[in-house]
Amino acid sequence: MKICVIGCGYVGLVSATCFAECGLDVVCVDTNAAKIDLLLEGRVPFYEPSLEDLIIKNVDCNRLSFSKDLNLYIAEADAIFLAVGTPMQSDGKADLQYIYSAVEDIRTQLKGYTLIIVKSTVPIGTGDAIENKLLESVAKEKFDVVSNPEFLREGSAVSDFMAPDRILVGCENGNSDKIMKDIYASLITNNIPYITMRRRSAEMAKYAANSFLAMKVSFINEISDLCEATNANVKEVSKAIGYDKRIGNSFLNPGPGYGGSCFPKDISALINIAHEHGSELRIIEGVMASNDRRKKLLSNRIIKKIKIGNDGDVVSILGVSFKAGTDDVRESPSLSIISNLIDSGVNIKVYDPRAIENYRKIMPDVKTCKTLGEALSGADAIVILTEWDEFRNISLSGLKSKMRGRKIFDYRNIFDPEEMNKLGFEYYCLGY
Repeated sequence: MKICVIGCGYVGLVSATCFAECGLDVVCVDTNAAKIDLLLEGRVPFYEPSLEDLIIKNVDCNRLSFSKDLNLYIAEADAIFLAVGTPMQSDGKADLQYIYSAVEDIRTQLKGYTLIIVKSTVPIGTGDAIENKLLESVAKEKFDVVSNPEFLREGSAVSDFMAPDRILVGCENGNSDKIMKDIYASLITNNIPYITMRRRSAEMAKYAANSFLAMKVSFINEISDLCEATNANVKEVSKAIGYDKRIGNSFLNPGPGYGGSCFPKDISALINIAHEHGSELRIIEGVMASNDRRKKLLSNRIIKKIKIGNDGDVVSILGVSFKAGTDDVRESPSLSIISNLIDSGVNIKVYDPRAIENYRKIMPDVKTCKTLGEALSGADAIVILTEWDEFRNISLSGLKSKMRGRKIFDYRNIFDPEEMNKLGFEYYCLGY
């Protein structure tokens, strides 16, 4: 089966590579010439563990290729995946211009029967709109439109694709369902749950899933604050409630808030969808408000404990990616926290083992460090915002000798409070 994936971004490239690993003939197409040139050289435009090796392997096996010209592949493709970006607009709605641009290319080049599969996260009803657009010039028997949302976590995307919790397919007839089962045959054979439903339900399910996970993040952050006020221990509380099978233990670690390419834009889009349909999502709106407050709250905790001004404390920020395992800084809580500190006159320097180049593109005027040692040297205070293993493995005895001060703001709870206090650090973590 010949597969064409439109979009060599995070979702498209991971999906294309993993489909090739499943034995399919895949071409991944993007209009970004620089990105394609990079891939043709065997390099990946973003960091994702094990992805580069998998790309090289499947290119060498002639199962995976890359191109700048979509028109060369539409006619011969059995299935076309739309995996282009749907970024958040200034009004909070999903921007669908890249989706509809791809659909227009497909509409003018489609020949025989082709299955059009939407991988991108899109508002409910987008599949219907795509179908209607294609029907303007293509006979109905020449295509079907399917929703196949992705549930990939940055930092573990390859394993998430190859061993997902479920494969979700929204389709309107048995023929498109059969083709999707053929595409995912190798995973279905491994007893991965394959779930079919109506197209609109699948579109809704992606938004609902991400919103629920974001709600868990904001929930445990608020419980963490209450633990501090009542002298309870959030780690013990999280463990206790996580053992409840109805709740589960994932997304129950307090931190600086959620970020990344999915949660912020998807929650905002879902709220806008609800407003357009005269519906209220008070819980989800509260989640978004709570996450915004979180970054301001943690910024203020730092500001109250340090000396500010030209001769004030030097604060070293450890971690700018929104989570460990990725170089993605989109909507990262660290960006807001750093901005708040700078606006208050705090002297900042920043280090991240993977994301520093992407960070410089957004905040080029902030001092950055090439190594962890440089970031620690002479710092009066350290703020840990990303849970990288490099930070977990810091020699605490060596840390004391490198730092000028003793303040540690551990917003990922990677150290033990009792040990840090015994070592003489002025240690601030979450939920204790």
